[in-house]
Amino acid sequence: MTVDTLPEPDRIEGAPHPRETAMLFGQSKAEADFLDAFQSGRMHSGWLITGPRGVGKATLAWKIATFLLADEGVGLFGDPTLYVDPEHPDARLVHSGAHPRLSVIRRPWDEKTKKLRSEITVDAVRTLKTFFQMSSADGGRRVVIVDAADELNRNAANAILKELEEPPANTVIMLIAHQPSRLLPTIRSRCRELRCSSLNASELQQALEQSGHAADNAESLAALAGGSAGDAIRLLNHDGLQLYGELIKLFEGMPRIDRPAALKLADSCTGRAADVRFGMTLDLIDLFLSRAARAGLMGEPNAQGAMGEARLLTRISPDDRMARKWAQLQQDLSNRSRHGRAVNLDPAALILDIIFKIEETALGVAAA
Repeated sequence: MTVDTLPEPDRIEGAPHPRETAMLFGQSKAEADFLDAFQSGRMHSGWLITGPRGVGKATLAWKIATFLLADEGVGLFGDPTLYVDPEHPDARLVHSGAHPRLSVIRRPWDEKTKKLRSEITVDAVRTLKTFFQMSSADGGRRVVIVDAADELNRNAANAILKELEEPPANTVIMLIAHQPSRLLPTIRSRCRELRCSSLNASELQQALEQSGHAADNAESLAALAGGSAGDAIRLLNHDGLQLYGELIKLFEGMPRIDRPAALKLADSCTGRAADVRFGMTLDLIDLFLSRAARAGLMGEPNAQGAMGEARLLTRISPDDRMARKWAQLQQDLSNRSRHGRAVNLDPAALILDIIFKIEETALGVAAA
């Protein structure tokens, strides 16, 4: 496998890479906050771009990088804008992934396992030393994107911290973080935060159309994606809406769960070819428990993820007492899921274990 054909950990299957995305939707405040700092001369060398997964954080980072490298972005009336003509020489270099003054730090490829590593290693961060040396002769602004900072291992995080503490002249380092609370406090303190928010229904639809996706069931997709275009594309790519419908049908019989149906679902998650379905099933079960907890606190959801979901959630989570039980179960099963995947537990066994824990909770509530 050549460098050009290696999988990119920051690319969502079925969507353009963030550097290729033409329009950014729903993040006008984050854009304005950055441009205000740029225009007023209060530019930070470190920026932390935060928000839910899949809402456009990486796209924002790449647009800022292009803006800084091209040293343009003034609109027709003198107002700053992140827009750079796609035909600008720097924009074309960024789009091709070959700009000499841009370095992207992400999970590296492991030649031994022929897979992407599960974390960003210190060796990946150490490449910045060479990058800074080679790009210094140019004299222009340099940009570093770390995607995602959540994936830095301890040594890599400490190495990034050193760069943030003593950044080279005329350099901007942008860290993308889905869960910034997991970062070292010293890293957070040395960055200015740009907060990206979830997309509303209209913005989500625009983002999906730009990516070449159309959804027949927009209401269910919006409900399950939670304002994340990335999550919406994953659901569409891997029949997530249909799978969630299967889960709702399985749980409709609670407090008892149909054992043959549970076994069938678990068996469908086994085998190398079913890796994606296995992960999607775990994610959707976690989402179901989250929605059950929310229903106990806020009542029936405004939009349901599948036929019959609203009725089911109202029945199994009628009050805040039940909301707390489902929230606790979600946390417990999320930890169990992470551990099971880390030790390569049999997928069918893990799925069945989780389903029966849900049944156990429902039976306990029914008996109370």
